Amino acid sequence: MVTNWDQFLLPYQQAVSELKVKLRGIRKQFENQSERPPIEFVTGRVKPIASIKEKMSRRHVAEERLEQDMQDIAGLRIMCQFVEDIYQVVDLLRRRTDLTILEERDYIHNEKPSGYRSYHIVIEYPVQLVSGEKKILAEIQVRTLAMNFWATIEHSLNYKYQGAFPKALSDRLQRAAEAAFKLDTEMSEIREEIQEAQQYTPKHDDGTTGSPARPSKEE
Repeated sequence: MVTNWDQFLLPYQQAVSELKVKLRGIRKQFENQSERPPIEFVTGRVKPIASIKEKMSRRHVAEERLEQDMQDIAGLRIMCQFVEDIYQVVDLLRRRTDLTILEERDYIHNEKPSGYRSYHIVIEYPVQLVSGEKKILAEIQVRTLAMNFWATIEHSLNYKYQGAFPKALSDRLQRAAEAAFKLDTEMSEIREEIQEAQQYTPKHDDGTTGSPARPSKEE
């Protein structure tokens, strides 16, 4: 039984704080190397007590199994510009030694029936407490800005309809999710075309690019 929720959640709060610093550090490292970072920004939160209790009831999670069976008490969200950035971030996380990946769920190319897209990673993260090391579970969601926009709106509407959307509204949300993914795909293709064009742009002796200037008629 959880007799003191503040004490119970303290390691999760510490984990979120530490992971936000570390994940934001990835962006800073790319910037210091004058490279485009795959991470746009990072957010994190500890699930509110009321939400934990509601999920325990809905998922039939026993209180004594809370630490093992609820994977998202600590949650991090990584936002990316492009879909391909998501998989680059996932690869970077796989190579880290300060956390252990327990589970991966790719909802980007295997979207949920609602249209929801994101990449979910469940990790085990060691927190150093006064009483010693404690390993906790945390969930990291990696998604594009467009995916996050859709998911944020859908989540807020879920509260109003308590998860039971009318079919017409559910269909519209699915179409909106597909439109958001098409936008992601289009932006990735545009970026790729720009990169290819830059590779074949001739360079002049002075280091500038583009076609040589035409002489004026007066010359």
